[in-house]
Amino acid sequence: MRRKQIQWINTPVLTEAIFRYERGLLSNSMKLWLEQVLEINQTKN
Repeated sequence: MRRKQIQWINTPVLTEAIFRYERGLLSNSMKLWLEQVLEINQTKN
C-alpha cells in the first residue's frame, strides 16, 4: 500500500502545533507527525 502524500496543511493548525511542540505539550503521535512534516530528526537521550 502506498503512503499518502500531504498536499496541504492548515497554517494556523501547523503554527499551534509548533508552539505546543516547543513547549513539550503535544501528544506523542502529534509530535511524531510534526517531526515528519517538518523533517525534524530527533535523537533519543
